[in-house]
Amino acid sequence: MNVVLLGPSGVGKGTHAGTLAAHYHVRHLASGDLFRHNVRARTALGLLARRYMNQGELVPDEVVEAMIEEWADRLPEAYGTLFDGFPRTADQVRFLDELLARLNRKLDAAVYLKVADAEIVERVVGRRICPACAASYHARSHPPRVAGRCDACNFELYQRPDDTEELARARLRVFHRVTEPVLEHYARAGQLLIVDGTGTIAAVSARLFEALDAIAAGRARFVTVNELAAQVGPTRPPSVSVARDVAVRPDLVLLGGPGSGKGTQAERLSAALGLPHIATGDLFRKNLQQGTPLGVLAKTYMDRGDLVPDEVTEGMVEHRLVEPDAQGGFILDGFPRTLPQAQALSEMLARLQRHLAGVVYIQVPDAAIIERLTGRLICRDCQSPYHVRFNPPHAAGQCDRCGGRLYQREDDNPDTVRARLATFHRQTEPVIAYYRGLELLHAIPGEGDVAGITRQTLQTIRHLTARHEASAGVEA
Repeated sequence: MNVVLLGPSGVGKGTHAGTLAAHYHVRHLASGDLFRHNVRARTALGLLARRYMNQGELVPDEVVEAMIEEWADRLPEAYGTLFDGFPRTADQVRFLDELLARLNRKLDAAVYLKVADAEIVERVVGRRICPACAASYHARSHPPRVAGRCDACNFELYQRPDDTEELARARLRVFHRVTEPVLEHYARAGQLLIVDGTGTIAAVSARLFEALDAIAAGRARFVTVNELAAQVGPTRPPSVSVARDVAVRPDLVLLGGPGSGKGTQAERLSAALGLPHIATGDLFRKNLQQGTPLGVLAKTYMDRGDLVPDEVTEGMVEHRLVEPDAQGGFILDGFPRTLPQAQALSEMLARLQRHLAGVVYIQVPDAAIIERLTGRLICRDCQSPYHVRFNPPHAAGQCDRCGGRLYQREDDNPDTVRARLATFHRQTEPVIAYYRGLELLHAIPGEGDVAGITRQTLQTIRHLTARHEASAGVEA
């Protein structure tokens, strides 16, 4: 039996998953635990993930997916899997579908443990964790025998810095945005069960055992799409409308695959247009280095071997967009990468009473990207990019800008690049469709002379700005 267990943080998945896995003789796969294991065990993928974190970068999705694929490849045929908290997004659903098909396995059901948002917030804010064994307690529903002390190891309990009401609500917004389409997918596939997650641990456990018994016996009654909508609400975010202000700003998003030249073009466009280039990788590192509240929060995730969640990255982006230098427009590079992030950007711009002028997609064939990336060199000190063929340094192995030593990233090999491209296409095609539907997308061929690509991109952006200025003038 292969089952997915879904629900937001605080719903109790971890509390029940181990017991369920043992009873039904399936392996429990919690993606967060698997990630931490790889990092702490210093596996090849764990070292790669740690390298990203040490450089102040977000760990790419394909690294986590590779960990899951490696784990699944070693799973004995006699065992099924209880996927705990994975997949969270529509993109991860596609990855899991492809993985199970390759392994000649099938998913029997997705079980959604449902609890009202208000109760989730109350659970999270009252949660206390043991730093030694990671046991979780709650002052009301699961108190320790001795106040403030772990029952198992007597360590002093603590509250995680992200277990505040504000962050709990932000986490829930992200969960609903990214995961409710997953629920719809499984409802349409006739694989979704909804289990009430309220009440005592014993009561919830009994409901889960009843659900899995029904799945195993082939008598489960799965939820229809209409029943899902009645119980959970619409699984599509509301449309975002923004007043078209007269003060037109060139608020721009730059999309492109790894190695498409997106970063180079963003720097050139920034200089030509006098707009800040907001690269999310740089933004993430800046928050870490400066010790901002969001940077400190991100570091707590990284220090305990966790992935930094979307709500932290989104918070960094929104804080950056309200800074003075971004009030005249911006070039956003590296965000959004996924459809939920694109929807999040629309929501945050609506809150700021702004709107995108356009989305420029730099298109480069995969074969050209593979050639570019496998010859790429990076400066260890200032991160300046070079290429052995297209942009070699003046002195071999030495950065022109700062004199630092150049190196080739471990993930710039053909197999890894192909995996990154597959992830990019899987994640970004819905983003492209989203912006095409909003009539914001403009594709630019990304092969050829760098200066020529810049000229064509500038021409497109100036046309967009002029069009919005004319539109604003009519509305005014």
